[in-house]
Amino acid sequence: MQILVLNSGSSSVKFAVMDPATNVRPLSGLAERLGGAEPGRLHWQGEHGAAGEVTLRDGSHDAAIEAIVAVLRAQPGLWDRLAGVGHRLVHGGEQFTASVLIDDAVVAGVEAMSHLAPLHNPVNLLGVAAARARFPHLPQVGVFDTAFHQTMPPRAFHYAVPQRLYRELGVRRYGFHGTSHRYVTAQAAALLGKPVGDLALITAHLGNGCSAAAVLGGRSVDTTMGLTPLEGLVMGTRSGTLDPGLHAFLADRLGLDVHGVTRLLNKESGLLGLSDGLASDMRSLSAAAAEGHAGARLAIEVFVYRLAKEIMGLTVALGRLDALVFTGGIGEHSAAVRAGVLDLVGPLLGLPVDAARNAAHGADSQGRITADGARVALVVPTDEERLIAQDAAGVIAAHAAEAARHEGDSL
Repeated sequence: MQILVLNSGSSSVKFAVMDPATNVRPLSGLAERLGGAEPGRLHWQGEHGAAGEVTLRDGSHDAAIEAIVAVLRAQPGLWDRLAGVGHRLVHGGEQFTASVLIDDAVVAGVEAMSHLAPLHNPVNLLGVAAARARFPHLPQVGVFDTAFHQTMPPRAFHYAVPQRLYRELGVRRYGFHGTSHRYVTAQAAALLGKPVGDLALITAHLGNGCSAAAVLGGRSVDTTMGLTPLEGLVMGTRSGTLDPGLHAFLADRLGLDVHGVTRLLNKESGLLGLSDGLASDMRSLSAAAAEGHAGARLAIEVFVYRLAKEIMGLTVALGRLDALVFTGGIGEHSAAVRAGVLDLVGPLLGLPVDAARNAAHGADSQGRITADGARVALVVPTDEERLIAQDAAGVIAAHAAEAARHEGDSL
């Protein structure tokens, strides 16, 4: 079975065709520079070193999907092996607690959540609409970032605000990066040789966007992101959690409206802001810090300290800790960040870093970067595309089985 996975963002569409069972990917690529006046570009990679680049007819998502279809059709036999399309959808609110087969009602439901994710849901739906038009013969499945965190208890997801805001506007903590947290939870259980249901884990997804989650028995019981992806950890350009009064303070002092302040906190803050505009990328900051750049050093120190504090806070939700899992671009590749975090939480949680294992990113030790005989910290590469493909295949198979059962009942 081959599943086409589509991840539609505001300026790009990332795609991959894969077998969810084997993870073999005969085709993948990225359509970028979307949403502007100029035509976008599609870059793709196929089997046996094949690759190509295509100029799109314009900068629309429909043009991107059209070009992906053309590339798909050019690969011998690949089009006929497609069994469905899996879409990453960011915000499903409380309505969508699992991956679903997309129909008009689902599209309407995701549209209704757009006020909670105005930067994400509308562009996700552009990809859905384009794919439904181009692949009318294939079932399409939505996989939600927020769904994994819908198991959080009320004490974890409620804000201390008037309850009418929750009832009328849906103001609560939702959490994001659910596909990544769910994927690495399963992978960590496999590495530890234990059932997911027996484990208490903290998973830290660290990339340009960052979040950590407390996962007990395979279920998210708390996470650092909230109503929007701005809450929580320090990120590439996002501030993470701060004093809510800062909005009014900056609006008064800078002459900005609330949307202007929000843009500043989303686009000009985080590592970029702390480093005084130097960089939002941890690799660049690490190199600059090594050369003595004070802003880069400060950015890294704040990032590590805030992450360590959030990890300690998440242990409250678990009651115990079996393993700490690092994933995402920073989590998988920055030995210095991991070491810094473990230096802070290690003495409290029994997580002494093994310098050699950490330097090798756990490659020679089943992902483990702590010493033998101690509590476990792991590096686990994430693969959100594979989880989306697996979910899509599962939903499609369940729908087919249900249809067959109904057909049998009618005979």
